[in-house]
Amino acid sequence: MTIACTLLLTLTAAAQKKELNQAQAQLKSGKDLDKAERLMTGLLAKPEHRDNKKVWLMWYKTVVAQYEAANEKLYLKQKYDTAQFFSLVHRMFQVAEGLDSLDARPDKKGRVDPDYRKRHAMLLNPMRRNLYFGGTYQVRRGNYDAAYTFFDTYIDTDRQPLFTGYDYQNTDTLMPLTAYWATYCGYRMQHADSVLRHATLALRDSARREYTLQYLCEAYRWQQADSAYVATLRQGFSEYPEHPYFFPRLADWYTSAGRTDSVLTLTARALDVNGDNQLFLLARSVALLSSERYDECLQVSEHLIALNDTMPEPYFNIATVYLNRALALEQLNEPRKYRKQLTELYRKARPYMEAYRKMMPDDRRRWAPSLYRIYLNLNMGKQFEEIDKVLKQQK
Repeated sequence: MTIACTLLLTLTAAAQKKELNQAQAQLKSGKDLDKAERLMTGLLAKPEHRDNKKVWLMWYKTVVAQYEAANEKLYLKQKYDTAQFFSLVHRMFQVAEGLDSLDARPDKKGRVDPDYRKRHAMLLNPMRRNLYFGGTYQVRRGNYDAAYTFFDTYIDTDRQPLFTGYDYQNTDTLMPLTAYWATYCGYRMQHADSVLRHATLALRDSARREYTLQYLCEAYRWQQADSAYVATLRQGFSEYPEHPYFFPRLADWYTSAGRTDSVLTLTARALDVNGDNQLFLLARSVALLSSERYDECLQVSEHLIALNDTMPEPYFNIATVYLNRALALEQLNEPRKYRKQLTELYRKARPYMEAYRKMMPDDRRRWAPSLYRIYLNLNMGKQFEEIDKVLKQQK
């Protein structure tokens, strides 16, 4: 080793000892603890000190001392920054876990015998719940990124060697709820990986399971993971058929994929759960119309109107059934033979399409062409002229 290198190491060691002594003095006095912490983080920022257990241990001690001082102020109901308090809690765990990782490195003979693990785990275990409270504190303020960090750290303690033997996964009843909040924060941040990270554990929280399934669906949708998205929608519908999220999205998925038979199967299952659910009935009405199962469509749509006469869609569907049947007769190109039947079909369609127009006055694209046909075939001159003007205005 050259003289220059030896001198450099000597100077480095001297500087490190000086700053450790300064931090120790501040720790003993209980003053300038934040400055003592900054001395240690400054040392650890340098590669030559990064693996020095003495520096890590002093860092840990300075953070614990700050936490204890803050905790005392809170206990005495003295003014203190709550966010800063929770930040200290989180930092304690980060530093302790980092020190433990360094402390648990095998010696030259491959032996692992950490010096501080048991002592630090015993100190931190009772404080661990403050990580959860720090997360909920940030959730209430809409700071979902910060909240997620607290929840993630709380859950992650289960896999940290520092807490070997505590078995939080099986002994801590708060774990599933914490995982739910982490999943929720990931959802609010629209960050799929954060949603998925703790979702399996979050699903164990039965009180909020349906919402976790919803957040999972959204995460898969963001990832464009179609198979997982649909599978989770199916699971959600199976477990919570009347939840407003799963059924309509699953029905929309089948519809967009042209799988009308799947929509009919889905709606049949849904109506077995609740035969008067208006959303289920409406989806079935539309699917029956698309499948040209007109008699069933009329039956379902009339039932829906009986339940809720202010919903526009069943009126449109009933009118469309009659118009489609009229069109099928017209395509036979025998107007004299079917004139009476055609007139009756247009007469039946009229009140329903007029009702739809009244409810949806801006949806001219749907009702105007239909009423044009109806008024034309029923020889209703005044109404026909009015609709003709509407159509010309659209062009």
